[in-house]
Amino acid sequence: MSVPTFYGKELRWQREAARLSLEQLVAGSFYGKSHLSDIERGERRMPLDLARHVDEVLKTNGFFERNCEDVRRARRAGHAEYYEKALEAEKHAKTIEVWGPTILPGLLQTPAYARAVVRATHPLSLDEEVEGKVTARMARACLFEKDHRTPSYWAILHESLITDAILPPREMAEQLDRIVELSERRRIATQLILRKCGPHPFMLGTGMIMTFPDAPPLFYTESLHSGDTIDDPALVEEYRRSYDLLRAVALAPEASLAMIKAAAEDYRNGKQPDRLE
Repeated sequence: MSVPTFYGKELRWQREAARLSLEQLVAGSFYGKSHLSDIERGERRMPLDLARHVDEVLKTNGFFERNCEDVRRARRAGHAEYYEKALEAEKHAKTIEVWGPTILPGLLQTPAYARAVVRATHPLSLDEEVEGKVTARMARACLFEKDHRTPSYWAILHESLITDAILPPREMAEQLDRIVELSERRRIATQLILRKCGPHPFMLGTGMIMTFPDAPPLFYTESLHSGDTIDDPALVEEYRRSYDLLRAVALAPEASLAMIKAAAEDYRNGKQPDRLE
């Protein structure tokens, strides 16, 4: 039995022993009953604030708060520790909106692109370590293969990600084809920020905003060796405003997709585009 499944079963046993429904147990928290149900099935991690709430209601003397770390470690294999909360959250998100100024978002990467990024940022890693990280990143993209239409995914990308190739031309064409394929399947919407745009509202940092049907929204930002998941409502709202302003100055999705298609064709023909026009 996996660690998340073990603690999920323990949670259900404790809840039923207390003769509480899902609704009764989450009452007074910021979470919905579906969130708690997912945890009981081992499909979702328990946030620390919810663990504390559960311990208080069930009188479990801090059991679930203490064991949150076991579940987090079990679910983040192949990913950095600082990404664990965002990793779990994206599986249950209703909407995901990302800003990629320097690297294509992980959910959009091909294996070749992911491998190039991992090797560049972890130059001393053994091949098996690199492949473990690449495999874990590719597994996340199963979100786009589900029958239902969630999450709704919106990506704003800087022009340099298209023109400043980190892969050989053929592999770069395949990477751009992946973005085009997802766009044409209506699984993602993509906008470009062109170099000629000048100053824009999100010039510092990366960004990912996630909303949920049964939990408060989250904002995630990342630098080279660290990341931060923010759940403070006022701060998330500030980032929300900055992202909306960024979206307003970006190129329209249709025009952005046409430029990405043209760039992919250039790479297929052995030509690297200097600028997108």
